[in-house]
This record gives sequence, structure tokens and C-alpha cells, in this order.
Amino acid sequence: MVFPAPIGVIGGSGFYTLLDGAEERRVDTPYGPPSDPLTVGALGAREVAFLPRHGTDHRFAPHVVPYRANLWALRSLGVRQVVALSAVGSLTTTRPTGTLVVPDQLADRTSGREHTFFGAGTGVGHASFADPYCPNGRAAAVGAGLGAVDGGTLVVINGPRFSSRAESAEYQGHGWTIIGMTAMPEAGLARELGLCYTTLALVTDLDAGVAAGEGVTHAEVLAAFAANLPRLRDLLVATVDRLPDQPQGCECAVGAGAPVPHFPAV
Repeated sequence: MVFPAPIGVIGGSGFYTLLDGAEERRVDTPYGPPSDPLTVGALGAREVAFLPRHGTDHRFAPHVVPYRANLWALRSLGVRQVVALSAVGSLTTTRPTGTLVVPDQLADRTSGREHTFFGAGTGVGHASFADPYCPNGRAAAVGAGLGAVDGGTLVVINGPRFSSRAESAEYQGHGWTIIGMTAMPEAGLARELGLCYTTLALVTDLDAGVAAGEGVTHAEVLAAFAANLPRLRDLLVATVDRLPDQPQGCECAVGAGAPVPHFPAV
């Protein structure tokens, strides 16, 4: 395996099988260990570092994922572009179950999470976040020709519970299109570290109140995700293949002046 690995993938453990010549890398961070050791290998012709957001045994609920450690660990292995996979609910019947979405905006409704690398002893920095997602990454995904919907606002809730019908109606009223639990603070932390960040979202359900019927269940989400996993995998491979070799002409890499890790010697 050649280091550094310039592309990072955050997703579920089912994506390990896509990597050739996979090697495990344990990374220490000032924020504790990441969700699991990283796996590095080749995805097609590209070198990538893979990290399961919730751990291989899915032990981290969305509100307790060690987001700061995860992003720091990826950056320390040389990652500069991140592709994040996400299961989401839909807030509109125009994005039914099975739809692949490449969002261009997000709204943060989380609380109680560590949202920044800045704090006591680390100074102050202000990241530009008007456009949370990397235009190059989004173009790579949409241009892959696999039918992914271009654009939409992802509202991020705390979880692990799903929305009430009243909450869902509020989000719909804002014109937001999909809903998830993990994009924040992940996207914001990536921006502070100067990482390009792109989300590939798979709609697994219609959120409560979008259509008549029962509310969302975890079993429903898991079943829909499994049924559409091959399509998400295809989109991931195609997106990674189309990414530029290095960040180009985007504001993502500017970061916010946060202290960043150096590539480890071992």
C-alpha cells in the first residue's frame, strides 16, 4: 500500500470487500480512538482509506460517534478528499425509497455533539460553510451517469429516534428534501481540517408524515439499505474514480486554521 491515501471513505462495514490489498492502520488522535481502525487499500485505480462510521459492530449510535477522532485519523493518513455514505429518509414523495441523492446543502438540528476542533488552548477559527459540500466531489458523483439526484437539502437530526410527524412536517415546510443523523458535525469538522467532503445518500424510507401509514422503523431502513446496497457501491466506485487527484479550485481546502495532524512516520 502506498501512503498517503488521498481519498477517504466513511461508511458501513459492508464496503470493506471493495478494497484490494487491504491493510489495517491504527491511528491515535488527541480525541481518542476513531470508530475502528482504518483500512487502506485500492478501490479501482485509487488509493483510499476506509472508516466504518458506527464501528464494524455498529456500536456507536449517531449521537455518540467519535466524529472528531474519525476526521482527524483520516487527515493524519494523508486524506484530502472524503466521500461519506449515508442512509437517509425522504421528506418528499418525489424522492422515493431507493433514490440516490447527492445533496448540496444541509441544515443542522443536532445538539450535544462536539462540533469543532477549536476550544480552550486551540485558538479561534471560523470556517466558511455557505456551501458545505465540495463542488468537485458532487460533480464526480452526479457525472457518473448512475441516476443520482443532483442537489437537495439534508437536515441532520440528533437521533437515535426518528422524527415525530409534527417534526417531519416542520422540516417539509422548510423545503428540505432528505433527513439523516450523521452528516453533522462530520461535514463541519471536515471543513475545519481543510478536507473536501461529499455525501452519497441512499433513501431508505419516507419520513413520518410524508405519506399515510406507519412511521419509520429500523427494520424498514435496514431492509431498504440492503436491497439497494449494490447501487450505492457502484456510485461510490464511480465517484472515487472521477475525483481529481488533488483538491482543485474549491474553498474546502482552505479550512479554518485549525491545528491539523501530520502524516505519521509509521
